[in-house]
Amino acid sequence: MLPIRQHFPDHRIPDVADAVQRQLRGSGFSSRLKPGARVALGVGSRGIANIATIVRSVVDYWKAQGAHPFIFPAMGSHGAATAEGQADVLAHYGIHEATMGCPVLSSLEVVSLGKTADGIEAFMDRNAYQSDGVMMIGRVKWHTDFAGKIESGLFKMMAIGLGKFAGAQRYHTYAYKLGLEHVIRSVGRQVLGSGKILGGLAILEDANHNTGQVAAVPVEDMERKEEELLALVKSWKGRVPMPLDILILDEIGKNVSGAGMDTKVVNRDVYGDSNPWVDEPRIERVFVRDLSSHSYGNAVGLGMADVIHDRLLEKVDWNATWINSLTASTPTAIRTPIHFPTDRECLARIAPTVGRLDLSEVKYGWIKNSLELGALKLSENLRDEIRNNPMLEILGPAEQLDFDEAGNLGGVSVEADKAEALSS
Repeated sequence: MLPIRQHFPDHRIPDVADAVQRQLRGSGFSSRLKPGARVALGVGSRGIANIATIVRSVVDYWKAQGAHPFIFPAMGSHGAATAEGQADVLAHYGIHEATMGCPVLSSLEVVSLGKTADGIEAFMDRNAYQSDGVMMIGRVKWHTDFAGKIESGLFKMMAIGLGKFAGAQRYHTYAYKLGLEHVIRSVGRQVLGSGKILGGLAILEDANHNTGQVAAVPVEDMERKEEELLALVKSWKGRVPMPLDILILDEIGKNVSGAGMDTKVVNRDVYGDSNPWVDEPRIERVFVRDLSSHSYGNAVGLGMADVIHDRLLEKVDWNATWINSLTASTPTAIRTPIHFPTDRECLARIAPTVGRLDLSEVKYGWIKNSLELGALKLSENLRDEIRNNPMLEILGPAEQLDFDEAGNLGGVSVEADKAEALSS
């Protein structure tokens, strides 16, 4: 395997907290409320870079305007669909009262906001509804289940996140027939019609998982602006650089992607199809080695793998996993794949299934997870393709896979970073 650095354009913001403050000061959000107002800040469950810094900066902004902000989880059925579980998810991202300087109110109670034209009843977190105004803080990104002009972002957060378990379950059921983008738009408009939403702070990340842009989005322009921001962030998207026979991932997890691993990176979908995304490199087999500790047992996405290590199964909280999967109407995404007790056996068993009689011709790629694609390893038989790709840099000589005595590997990103340090 060759250690590789994939060079993506760097869009990182030098001072994230300052960028948030500047965006909010120019937003006019505070003019919508009187001094002393209670402002509800909706925060989700994804592994967003600098999320604690961003949320704290929003809290500081509202305090400076004389408001009384509080944070609430806007994450549908995540955290095992319990108030305590959702508060714990935020706390593990560094978002709790001691660090944020304001209360965190977690509850699954909701208020009905009436029905859409399709008969979909919309809901809002009760604590948020009882505030003087609600502001969403979320990342705008492509969705793992579908492609559209609005995918993951503020609108989805207003619909599925704000709706808690009660709303998320209904919305995904309707989406099975109507399509998720249609449901997100129609429920989002119903939520906007409540008059409670002040606007949102959209977070965009570049392919290096850096905060590339923060944008204050006014309520009256939210739908159009989100379409614009999604188009921009899609242009920054990182991907596996070429077709592969076997893609090795060190980990999956809810902190990495809503589907555990980004379907548009691994070229799978949550309904069981392989290589459904025609614009992405073809991946014949996916091997997943572990579950991220920051997923807290939620192993949604393991069903998209072709083979997994036993260590992943041992870490699964099946209650949290099946609640999330069934709420999203994606039971295929949590089916248990073939599994073996060592990395060596997983690779040895799956390699003969990719259609190559000479196993030395099998083309391998190895990444930490589907979010971190800058440091990777590629098999030496891809050297010519690597050299023809100006975004790829070979950091050192090819090395055999380093199995320990138990037949297991280390981590790819650490080894690739070491190679980069040596080469520089």
